[in-house]
Amino acid sequence: MNVIMTPSPSPSSPAQESELSRKLASDKGYYWFLVSYLVILSALGSFVNDMYSPALPAMCRFFGCTVTTGQMGLTMGMIGLALGQLVLGPVSDRYGRKPVLVGAVTLFIVAAVASVFSPSIYFFNGCRLFQGIGAAGGYFLARTIPADIYSGRPLAKLMALIGAINGIAPASAPVIGGVTADAFGWRGVFVVLAAFAAIVLLLSPGMKESLAPAARFKGTWLDSVKGYRTLLLNRKFMIHVCYKGTALGMLFAYISSSPFVLQTHYGLSQTVYGLVIGFNALFVAAGSMLALRFHPLKRAARTGAWILMAGVAAQATALYTIHSIWAFEGAMVVMLFALGLIFSTTNTLAMNEGRAQAGEASSVLGVAGYVVGAVVSPMVGLGDVLHSTAVTYIALGIIVFICSSESSRLAPDLGDK
Repeated sequence: MNVIMTPSPSPSSPAQESELSRKLASDKGYYWFLVSYLVILSALGSFVNDMYSPALPAMCRFFGCTVTTGQMGLTMGMIGLALGQLVLGPVSDRYGRKPVLVGAVTLFIVAAVASVFSPSIYFFNGCRLFQGIGAAGGYFLARTIPADIYSGRPLAKLMALIGAINGIAPASAPVIGGVTADAFGWRGVFVVLAAFAAIVLLLSPGMKESLAPAARFKGTWLDSVKGYRTLLLNRKFMIHVCYKGTALGMLFAYISSSPFVLQTHYGLSQTVYGLVIGFNALFVAAGSMLALRFHPLKRAARTGAWILMAGVAAQATALYTIHSIWAFEGAMVVMLFALGLIFSTTNTLAMNEGRAQAGEASSVLGVAGYVVGAVVSPMVGLGDVLHSTAVTYIALGIIVFICSSESSRLAPDLGDK
């Protein structure tokens, strides 16, 4: 471990940190509150993109902009999620998890309300950047807080449980967004998002601080930023980060392209689109829960990579030649099930490797996916959306499989026991 990154606590601080972890871990009543609250926190990160994706075609018509310009709103949200995690990770290691949570959610509410009054697509896209930064707090803390308290398979169980239940978020978000957009227009979507974030804020007093004061980083801000170098040079950690990041990028490619494939090409309404996307998201949840049945745990991710390659091959064929919504749907649910297997496993393995710097490790893990997502989201809108989406899926699928091969060569760690 990098000495710069590690604070110089008193000899009793590890015991204090362990005592706090044991106390929280042994409180069964708090365990279920924690699960519920972390689901809501991570849902905020999902809602920031999933909820307004059904309104994308309508927004492009409203602002008179191109598809690519409209999709930049997704990209700006992802950039905000990435930047927010990079900045807030070290802040949470220094000042604790709760202050970061409260500040980030408050920023999200302000940015969501401001976007309702957008005079142009460019102002709206700027608001999306700050929405992403605000949502980043909840999104990375949903990974960081469990790593403060648990490790090994208990951590895997908690994160898989949160991931599976949180399948409700991407499942329900497009449905809520589609119905809201049909009834109240795209502005209504952001009013609902602001209200949801307000609920998160109102429930925050019930969440206990998971990072003991003695365990917090004591160095300067520059020292904490230098700590990222330690993680970037950790080969095991970075293999799992790249694995998760590329797989998450594929999910974002799907989110970005699906409104135009299903609504513009196949003629679904915003409401029906939301129902279809919601149904598809349940397969991510199923894959996430099934991952726990694999021993060692990383075998789930390897299996997911093989299934994903089969799904990508079928989807590329469907998009290029078959042009059937049923073929598109059949291949898509296979891909999403495989991604669920990968997400649950790589989250756990990466956080086990980086748990000594949990805030920053969670930030790097989250940023990786949003960097890839920010790049691929506009790419699926270039030219013929069906063809560009197919090419994007193939490229990402190949990279995911390479990362899977590298991961399978690593010795089992705590998450595999």
